Order: sequence, then structure tokens, then C-alpha cells
Amino acid sequence: MSSVLIFVIVAVAILVVAVGLVAFVNGRRQPPRRDLPPSAPPGTITEERPPEAPEEPQPPVITIERPEGTAGRLVRLRQRLSRSQGGLGRGLLLLLSRDRLDEDTWEEIEDLLITADVGVAPTQELVERLRTRMRVEGVGAGDAATVLREELLTLVDPSMDRTLATSATDGKPAVVLVVGVNGSGKTTSVGKIARVLVAEDKTVVLGAADTFRAAATEQLSTWGERVGVDVVTGPEGSDPASVAFESVRAGVERGVDVVVIDTAGRLQNKAGLMDELGKVKRVVEKQAPVSEVLLVLDATTGQNGLVQARVFREVVDVSGIVLTKLDGSAKGGIVVAVQRELGVPVKLVGVGEGADDLAPFDPETFVDALLDQSRSQS
Repeated sequence: MSSVLIFVIVAVAILVVAVGLVAFVNGRRQPPRRDLPPSAPPGTITEERPPEAPEEPQPPVITIERPEGTAGRLVRLRQRLSRSQGGLGRGLLLLLSRDRLDEDTWEEIEDLLITADVGVAPTQELVERLRTRMRVEGVGAGDAATVLREELLTLVDPSMDRTLATSATDGKPAVVLVVGVNGSGKTTSVGKIARVLVAEDKTVVLGAADTFRAAATEQLSTWGERVGVDVVTGPEGSDPASVAFESVRAGVERGVDVVVIDTAGRLQNKAGLMDELGKVKRVVEKQAPVSEVLLVLDATTGQNGLVQARVFREVVDVSGIVLTKLDGSAKGGIVVAVQRELGVPVKLVGVGEGADDLAPFDPETFVDALLDQSRSQS
């Protein structure tokens, strides 16, 4: 083989190797291939997809609560009152169980009852009856508890009708007006009354007519949401009578059993209060009669609560009393005093901060709690 042929073969080999190296290097530098969507044929109109809208936040799920029934509330009423009011009954029993009931002892009994907010006149009546029975019947220390229980029960007056008038009549809902001064627990009581009614399988509409307090409307709306009850509201500072009217109209249209209206609790002057509550009652009764007017009183205010009760008695026809905070520093005698003052029964009592700590007032349960009977009988 000639030297020229060898030279040509070597040159071709070098060229092939060089081309291969260049191709390899270029392949390493080339960006990764991305598959493109096939192009549409000429003349085809493609539709652009709009960008997806962001997902809207879902509203929180509201769990509807099932309020506790009356039986459980009464058990708790007895327990709470035994702790907070049992001192009155124990003090009376201790005095009545003495070997000799002299004038000093009877004065001590009177003092104990008066300081418990029973009131002067009811105290004198109770002491006189106790003195007569202890003397005439020859009651000894062992029977003193029985006699005291009977006389306290008479003082609380179990004959009063304590049922709530909450039954719809003639296709119209019962209307309950709730009145009271701000700070007495009025709006909270309206929410708790709704729970009592729902536990009795009644349908309810709440009216937030305390329009001078924005917090009252918000508070009542929260109470309603918790038990699935509609709440009719109005702008802050709007006419309370207008909200009350709309509340009853909503109740009539929806065919509910009860409309409960939270009224304004201002007490600047009696004339203004009278005008305001009178107007509310008039406009409400254009659609349905008012079946209950419940006065909410803070039991811890004692004699001040009685002053408030007198004002409301002169302004509106109160049919029942709701005593709040009876489980705290309140003195149990306020039950007797306020009933005597207004001539109407205590129908509901608040014995705690819990949602279901409003219970129907039962005289026997109350007196047994005063005397701590639940423990002595167990």
C-alpha cells in the first residue's frame, strides 16, 4: 500500500473522530427537550382557557347545640343553691334547736332573716308563725326542721302560677317581652330563655330591640346561632319599637311558637322608660298580644334590686321575675322580698355562668336547698 493511501485513511479516521467529539459535546450542552402541544391545523380557532379562580374560603360550620332539659336544670339548681344559700337554713335550724327559745333567740332569728334580704314584713310574719307553732304544738328540737320547712315553703308561696305563657294561640306566636336595667344579665337571660324553650321543642324567634348597645345585638345573635334560632336585628341606635315589630312579624310569617324580645335597659328617668316600653308594647300588639313581661333582676343587688322592681312595676305590667346570679353572693331571701314587692312570682332563676344554668323556679327545691335537705336525705 502506497504512502499516499495510508495518509488518506488516517486523515479520514481523524476527521470522523473529530466530528463525533463535536456532536457529543453539543449534545451535552443542549437544554432538555420539552414536548410542545401539537399545533392546530391552519385555519383552526383555538379557545383560550381562563385562569382558574382561587377557591373561596368556606364559612365555619356552626354546630347546633341541644340544650339541657328541665330535669337536669333542677338537679343543678338544688346543688348550686345548697352551696350558696344553705347557710341561712342551717343558721335558722341551729337557733330553733336550742333547749330554750327566749326573746333573745327570736331576735337573733329575725336578724338572720332580715340580713338575708327576706324583708321586714315577711320576717315578722314568719317569726310569729314559728313562735305560735313551737309553743302550741310543743315542737321539740327534733321536729324543728319539719316545721321550719313548712313555714318557709308557705312564705315562698307555692300556690303562685310559675308557668311561662309560651303557647301560640289563634295561629299567632306567644310574645315575651324581657325588661330590666343594663348589667342585670337581661340579654344573657333572653339567650338562655331561648335555650329553655328549644329544649321543650318550641320554635323561637329572638328580637334584638336593645338597639342602644351594639354588644347586645351581637351577643344575642351568638346565642341564637348556637341553638339554630333566628334573630331579628336593626341598625345600632334604631327605634327599638321598629325592631320589636319586625320580630313579631317574622314570627307570625314563619309560624313559630314564641317570639322573645330583648328591650332596652336604660333607666335615666321613669318617663322616658315608660314611653319607650309603652311604644314597644303597642306596636307589638298590632300583630300579636303580649303573653309575658319578664323582669330580670340581679339577685346580688338586694334592696337596690327592689327599687328597680318598683320602677318597672309602675311602667309595665310585669307578669314574672327572672332572678340572676342567685348562686353567688346573693341572699336567698330576695326571692320572698321581690315576690311580696311586685305581687308576681319568680319564674326563672340563674344559678351560674353556663349556657343551661337558667332553671324554672321550684319552691320546694328552693326551700330544700336552703335547709340542705338533699344531703340530709341521701
